[in-house]
Amino acid sequence: MDTSPRISQRVQDVEMSGIRKFFQEARPDAINLGIGQPDFPTPDHIKDAAIDAIHRNLTGYTFNTGVYELREAICAKFERENAIAYTPEQVIVTAGAGEALFIAMTTLVDEGDRVLFPDPGFVSYEACAVLAGGRPEGVALDETLHLDVEACKEQMDGAKVFILNSPGNPTGTVEDAETIRAIVEYADDAGVTVISDEVYEHFIYGKEHASAARYGENVVTVNATSKTYAMTGWRLGYMAGPAEVVSQAVKVHQYCQTCATSISQYAALAAYTGGNNCVQVMKDEYAKRREILYDGLKRLGFDFPKPEGAFYMFVPMSREMFRAIIDAGVVIIPGDAFGNNADNYGRFSYAASREHINEALNRISSVTRV
Repeated sequence: MDTSPRISQRVQDVEMSGIRKFFQEARPDAINLGIGQPDFPTPDHIKDAAIDAIHRNLTGYTFNTGVYELREAICAKFERENAIAYTPEQVIVTAGAGEALFIAMTTLVDEGDRVLFPDPGFVSYEACAVLAGGRPEGVALDETLHLDVEACKEQMDGAKVFILNSPGNPTGTVEDAETIRAIVEYADDAGVTVISDEVYEHFIYGKEHASAARYGENVVTVNATSKTYAMTGWRLGYMAGPAEVVSQAVKVHQYCQTCATSISQYAALAAYTGGNNCVQVMKDEYAKRREILYDGLKRLGFDFPKPEGAFYMFVPMSREMFRAIIDAGVVIIPGDAFGNNADNYGRFSYAASREHINEALNRISSVTRV
């Protein structure tokens, strides 16, 4: 008799992320331009707040929804930076933006519901839709890697959820306020909830960020301290949205997570009440790295639009060129890890030092001359 475990079909239908396997294949001396992780240390005032929380024995469970003072600070941040009015009761503090996305999707999606997301887009969108029982459906981007409003409208009728990501991963594109408003308003008329992933909102170069929730009440906003404050390992994110959605989403959260780590919550409180000078320092450095990498790749013959936000460049290239770059000792991520519409692309991250970026360009130059 077969006694092997019966794995659910939903889980079997989800592939492991196509990102991390390339780290394992790289040369030991490889330059890593693949990972989307800030290379800055967490700012000192945030670390000090975490240490203080430990000394004050603030190490137990918190409310399922998170420390009240932190949720107040997040609401103040939304009002100050995004022109959105949320109350603490409309916020759930989560273990990173990944959990926020998962619980939002699980709350909103029924079996067989269509879930739309940008393609190419972040790897979690399709997987979370499948795990929630939904039917993921990519929305192709235009030639500039932006959303086409009319194409979005054509696919939106009959859908349940539309995932919006600006600034975008892997593309680095920033959608105009007019585009975001049009998508949110049409989604509202069509009975579609928009999940707006805004984790890169502070890293924009020459454009302005527009939060989707400014334009309708059919929006769930997902964000995190991870990228903004170089806190990826602290696993601290949050979702905010209509009270009726949040009141149901907390049930999913409490049974899979109970609460976000208390120490990380007090660190995040310091982040959101301590000013953004540290964030500006990081943004200024990313802007310089962006210029170095963009100019270097253009000189080597790659042709692509300059990214407007986040810290990624999505660069057209053949599969042979992608393989040659990996073999030259530079880790980048293949486009097909991000969807069905990006086979001939590679994603570069410039969340790496200028020294590493310049060395990577030197290595790439050796294969582009062949």
